Amino acid sequence: MSFTNLVRKSFSYYLRRTYPFKPVITIPRYFHNSAVRYAEVQPSLNTLTEEEESIREAVAQYAQKKLLLKVTEMDEKEKLDPEVLKDLFEQGFMGIETESEYGGSNSSFLAAILVVEELAKVDPSVSVVCDVQNTLVSTLFRKYGNDYLKEKYLPRLAKDTVGCFCLSESEAGSDAFALRTRAEKKGDYYVIKGSKMWITNSAEADIFLVFANLDPSKKHKGITCFVLEKEMGVKVAKKESKLGIRASSTCTLNFDEIKVPESNVLGEIGKGYKYAIEILNEGRIGIAAQMIGLAQGAFDSALPYLFERKAFGNYIGEFQGMQHQYAQIATEIEAARLLTYNAARMKQEGKDFVKEAAFAKLYSSQIAEKAASKSIEWMGGVGFTREFPVEKFYRDAKIGSIYEGTSNMQLTTIAKLISQKYKV
Repeated sequence: MSFTNLVRKSFSYYLRRTYPFKPVITIPRYFHNSAVRYAEVQPSLNTLTEEEESIREAVAQYAQKKLLLKVTEMDEKEKLDPEVLKDLFEQGFMGIETESEYGGSNSSFLAAILVVEELAKVDPSVSVVCDVQNTLVSTLFRKYGNDYLKEKYLPRLAKDTVGCFCLSESEAGSDAFALRTRAEKKGDYYVIKGSKMWITNSAEADIFLVFANLDPSKKHKGITCFVLEKEMGVKVAKKESKLGIRASSTCTLNFDEIKVPESNVLGEIGKGYKYAIEILNEGRIGIAAQMIGLAQGAFDSALPYLFERKAFGNYIGEFQGMQHQYAQIATEIEAARLLTYNAARMKQEGKDFVKEAAFAKLYSSQIAEKAASKSIEWMGGVGFTREFPVEKFYRDAKIGSIYEGTSNMQLTTIAKLISQKYKV
């Protein structure tokens, strides 16, 4: 039975139950036509373009065949393998949205999200390296950079140079208003002094997008974004030893009166805070993708074990109590994925996606922790050892509720946007 006939039948049944006489209301022909057209042209949320599917498959193949072999060693050494970084550039994964004229793949935002997700299924540490490069650094140049800055930096970022996003400070995390890094205008250049903390990709980076305040009296309206290069004198200081995503570098950066040419101001003076907030909304979708990839990776690592080990004569995955658990986790991972893809597509379509990005990041980070934790439980003692990857996924998952906007900040954002609709 077609969708339209089903609707007609259900509607007629409702009228017969409600009114004992023959209904005079009929479904107009235009409804029939529009319903058929809708069914024909509206794709499912998981429908990808041919290009997006090709990119996803290329990343999955690389992650499973090459990256997987180096995950344990990188985690133990707490260092990204230079060959992995080289691979990311050579495969074209570091400039997904960047225009082809600058050496990028000229693909979609959703394609970038798919890259992050697929890498995270194998190593969330590597996925965040790619995520920051695509959703924060390159996007800032593409959106706010003038032709000079685009031509100078985008080809490097797509081909062989790592960039990092430098906003957080010791007293300026969720409260970006509190940043103390200063910029002072002197002739045709600026002097930058201060420090940044918890900066992802900082050990490998040569390009730094630094947010500094030109006029603290103007509060956030004095914050401006500057493009610094390592050779200008950026000092990479303490490298954090972390619970998870250990192959991804997180360092303190010091700026000791670094001279930056005025041509290296990204966008407009005093608009840095606006840029940071806008770009972090996009970045949160990237972190959501990292978390759903992580959750799926943990799930995929644990499930085969449930059908290899027996207890009381049956595979442990066949016990109803276990079936209900992994069915629940599979459902929640899919729900998180749909939230993430929806936010990504809304961003692509130019719609307001702030609430949806917050939904995606909040829920995906929760499900990543839950899926990784359950995966360890399902595998029992071996899941608690480093012989299997689920314990690493568990350690990696915790960061999802912290960086690029804590879970509490996402809840605050969601509540604020919801309350605006219902306040009188």
